[in-house]
Amino acid sequence: MGTLIEKNKDLFELANNQQGLFTAKQAEQAGFVSNNHSYHVKAGHWIREGRGLYRLAFFPKSSEEQKVIYSLWSQNRNGEIQGVYSHETALSHYEISDINPSKLHMTVPKSFRRNSKIPKILKLHQADLTKEMIQESRGFLVTKIGRTISDAIQCGWIPFDIVRQAILEAYQKGLMQKWEIESTLNHVQVSQEIHTQLQKIIKEIR
Repeated sequence: MGTLIEKNKDLFELANNQQGLFTAKQAEQAGFVSNNHSYHVKAGHWIREGRGLYRLAFFPKSSEEQKVIYSLWSQNRNGEIQGVYSHETALSHYEISDINPSKLHMTVPKSFRRNSKIPKILKLHQADLTKEMIQESRGFLVTKIGRTISDAIQCGWIPFDIVRQAILEAYQKGLMQKWEIESTLNHVQVSQEIHTQLQKIIKEIR
């Protein structure tokens, strides 16, 4: 099982990548038996943040911890994160456009199932994303910028002025090169009318 120092080190390294948060299962994998978890809470080592969810006490709360919490919620039985933040939430993550979503948009595999009720703050979308479409942040996954733009264009509910702003700001901030934008916009499946509007955006980029 390893010494306490070794267990603490393993848990710290894991929690450090998740903004101080960890699940009960992850603590057990680090060597902390389940019937001792309440002791660590009472001793002030851990803070209970929810059912089966803890934070190392010396880690401050962060502005993105909510994303970590629901990312951990999306884990499968093998402890693999299934949810990837996408659509409006990904646009907000990259700080492109003025969008301010009231829900956390998360793409999950088509095979994703949960016996428990889906948290109200989550809006789930089903798609089988490849590794090339995803990147890691601190404790959660988010769609890469190209996939994010594609989702925003094709979903049908994000206003086109937001889409246009997101594309232009992605270019202005150096998140996408012109050729990447052209490739992304030329491969989306949209109506001829939307396609024409997208071509106008490409012409705006200098």
